[in-house]
Amino acid sequence: MTEDSHDAARHDHVPSRQRKRFPGISSRTYEHPADRSALVALRRLTGFDTVFKALSSLLPERSLRLLFLSDSVRVGEAQFTHLNGLLREACSILDLEKVPVMYVTQDPRPNAMCIGLDEPLIVVTTGLVELLDEDEMRAVVGHEVGHALSGHSVYRTILLFLTTLAVKVAWIPLGNVAIMAIVTALREWFRKSELSADRAGLLVGQDLTASMRGLMKVAGGNHLHEMNVDAFLEQAAEYEAGGDLRDSVLKILNVLPRTHPFTTVRAAELKRWAESRDFQRIMDGHYPRREEDKDTSVTDSFRESAAHYADTVRGGKDPLMKLVGDLAGGAGDLGGKLRDRFMGGGTGGGGTADGADGTPGGSGRDQD
Repeated sequence: MTEDSHDAARHDHVPSRQRKRFPGISSRTYEHPADRSALVALRRLTGFDTVFKALSSLLPERSLRLLFLSDSVRVGEAQFTHLNGLLREACSILDLEKVPVMYVTQDPRPNAMCIGLDEPLIVVTTGLVELLDEDEMRAVVGHEVGHALSGHSVYRTILLFLTTLAVKVAWIPLGNVAIMAIVTALREWFRKSELSADRAGLLVGQDLTASMRGLMKVAGGNHLHEMNVDAFLEQAAEYEAGGDLRDSVLKILNVLPRTHPFTTVRAAELKRWAESRDFQRIMDGHYPRREEDKDTSVTDSFRESAAHYADTVRGGKDPLMKLVGDLAGGAGDLGGKLRDRFMGGGTGGGGTADGADGTPGGSGRDQD
């Protein structure tokens, strides 16, 4: 590599606004607990990268790169210079040494992705570029750089390939079933990785309002004068808490085919993290460094992930999650709880039922 090309691959300038930089930041800093535990486990497997890349050699990555090179616009000093500045700024803030190649592709649907097996490649659509202002786009570019720093691009490429393959083999009996099982598992991981990347976008933009605006625009278009952040977040609260067990099942079915969490859910999740003590500590300069990644405990990471989900279940308002929490919490009268949830009450097999007037009979009743 020549000296000029080496300089071009690095981010040697200071961001235009005095945003905080995070030298040596580890992706563990912003990764969602479920995302982080999976990634830490994979990184600790001896020889995993070598085996995975050998298997991945069958994927048409070179074809994808040639496709974008031939039929999209490469971001740089001469093309989409404002995006080039945002990209280099994001890499500077997250201390990503090599700036990924970035393309703008013609597509009216607002979208962005980070793919690539050997090196990450970022693609944004014209629909997204035209929809967002500079601060909102900064958060999006930071989001994609977060994917690159976390190594998400490899698994995103696998998911993209398998999704296409599933369509091609749909006519083969049982062939599509096996592939879709893998695709479903990858999508579940990828939805968690999106929450991680949203956090990276906030660390780059350092403007929660801009991040919220961007998510609102993705959901409702370029009509900010018709939208309100507080009302948008109220939708998330209503979605998470509303309905009965039937709605809980429908929520699961609705999200299964998606690679991204629902937009209101992403906004609420990001706001919670932005208001947390963990986020403030990061902004104060207290965060894990990459040099410490090799010493990361897989057990501790899984324990943290399990604790996060336990807290989510206990504090959640979704009817299905509340039922799971009740059952997992060691409910003494399992049959009674299921009866009350699904049938609204009834007579237990070993005690006296409550009276019709609500007066407790026997020794009392369970408290939800």
